[in-house]
Amino acid sequence: MKKKILFIVLALSVTMSTLALPNPPGMKKTIDNLQAAFNGESNANAKYLAFAKKADADGYGPVASLFRAAARAEQVHFEHHAAVIKALGGTPKAEIETPVVKSTRENVQASLEGETYEYTTMYPGFMVLAEAEQIKDAVTTFQRAGEAESVHARLYASVLKDMNAWKGAAKTFYVCPTCGNVLDARPASVCPICGEDGKDFMTIK
Repeated sequence: MKKKILFIVLALSVTMSTLALPNPPGMKKTIDNLQAAFNGESNANAKYLAFAKKADADGYGPVASLFRAAARAEQVHFEHHAAVIKALGGTPKAEIETPVVKSTRENVQASLEGETYEYTTMYPGFMVLAEAEQIKDAVTTFQRAGEAESVHARLYASVLKDMNAWKGAAKTFYVCPTCGNVLDARPASVCPICGEDGKDFMTIK
């Protein structure tokens, strides 16, 4: 009888222990990283929209279009980050700061630096932890966002090489609804980052 009681106690202990740890070890850190990414992309969205207004006022129509396309791409990112946060039991939170708007050249330079940090440092670091914790959805959203940010950075760099070439009327860009990739022409087949059908790309001007 004593052995039977001991067995029941041990079984109950194991069950309670399992219930107390439903998520992989370190899950909270990945949620923190998702929250940081959600907050960052939400602020980038607001910042780029403000930068677009300044670019329009300065006569850089194509730059304004690029900023609007990038803003829409950042929305894609924060929406996907939010979906993963919710799936992990969290609540997406962002504190939107008032954008600091300077000259269009300075705004493009600041954007280039921000995107470069994200795709070279922030997202790779987040991915390493998410992979170690085997949180596949987090790995996917971090990877796609990071690859898209590298494209954004290249576009900003091209603007800085010749600002005069980016003056004039608005320009059309195409944004992938799945990864936030930004292209100046609709892909003939699929998105080179995530494989989304080119027909589904959003048109931003």
